[in-house]
Amino acid sequence: VVAVPVAIGTAIFIAEIAPVRAGRVLALLVDLLAAIPSVIYGLWGIFVLVPWIRDHVQPALAGSLGRVPGIGALFRGPQIGVSLLAAGLMLGIIILPYVAAIARETILQVPRTYREAAFALGATRWEVIRLAVLPAARSGLVGAMFLGLGRALGETMAVTMVIGNRAELPASLFDPSHTIASSIANEFAEAVGDRHQAALAELALILLLVTLLVNALARLLVAWRLGSAPAGRRAE
Repeated sequence: VVAVPVAIGTAIFIAEIAPVRAGRVLALLVDLLAAIPSVIYGLWGIFVLVPWIRDHVQPALAGSLGRVPGIGALFRGPQIGVSLLAAGLMLGIIILPYVAAIARETILQVPRTYREAAFALGATRWEVIRLAVLPAARSGLVGAMFLGLGRALGETMAVTMVIGNRAELPASLFDPSHTIASSIANEFAEAVGDRHQAALAELALILLLVTLLVNALARLLVAWRLGSAPAGRRAE
């Protein structure tokens, strides 16, 4: 919800709308964002994101959506900042450059003849993007989303720093919670007894299998999209 619309919009702007030089600069900036260590994102989340969520986002959501039947329970609870909501927003920010970079490369793989044919039929620039480019790049864009999901599933430090680390199922987005990765990071050094260590090792195995499955599926989709592109376009 947070990362995909912004990432795909950024990819479309860089690949289809921005001038060549500006597009190269923006693509470099997106790639640099992907290289920032997650602990830096976590520190930024503690000092900037969490206070902003506590003081502005949570009161606004509680006042507007907290009374809506059916979904209101998701927006009630302690407004302390560190929460499932903060972790979700943090992960959205972290995976945004990954999704944008892969989506940009996928859009660039769409043959130029698709665009030229759409322009020849009288389509506007936005119609070309919506009716010719995006449908042709659909499988690669889905692969980019799955790669971003795989990146988010394995994220540890940034999530640990903003999620609250409370070992119980959350009742709303405002509640502190924990993930498999954050549980391992918090408990492994202080695990007491073989059973506790074995449970954490089992969690690590589950996380590994889920991440491998998601990444394998994403890479298959991206490889299928790139493999279906004409040889001349792939060379470009």
